[in-house]
Amino acid sequence: MLGLLDAAGEATPYDLKQIAATAIGDFWSMPHAQLYAEPERLAAAGLLRERRESSGRRRKYYKLTAAGRRALRDWVAEPTEQQIELRDPGLLKIFFGSDPRAMAAAQLPVRRAKLEKYEELLAQIEGHVPEGMVLALRVGISHEREWVRFWSELQEGEEGE
Repeated sequence: MLGLLDAAGEATPYDLKQIAATAIGDFWSMPHAQLYAEPERLAAAGLLRERRESSGRRRKYYKLTAAGRRALRDWVAEPTEQQIELRDPGLLKIFFGSDPRAMAAAQLPVRRAKLEKYEELLAQIEGHVPEGMVLALRVGISHEREWVRFWSELQEGEEGE
């Protein structure tokens, strides 16, 4: 949340939902309820400043405080040993007996499209955004390339033979 607000400058919970979906949604899911509730909690903790529109919809806008910037900086600087949690419905269905070739036929176009999207995005942003964003995108590209390889082998009936 702090990182999203740092990137946005100032944002409403709805803005944060949009930013999260486009910026980090491919590798970090955030429940929509959290995106609406968490800013209020962080503001109460002194990490965000809240500004409310005086008329109209009276939306709440949030912005990092100095304490929020320090908390983000400290969090980013702390290495983590946590692993990825893989939750892939296609793989789960295969595990329980789905036809691998049929699943591969459904998965391949989706994975190839995602890979193409990531590669196009990399060409657009490289050299224009912080290195961490490029590195995260490169991992996404590698991830999708591996899924394309895996599903291609299943479709061709090569996996497990």
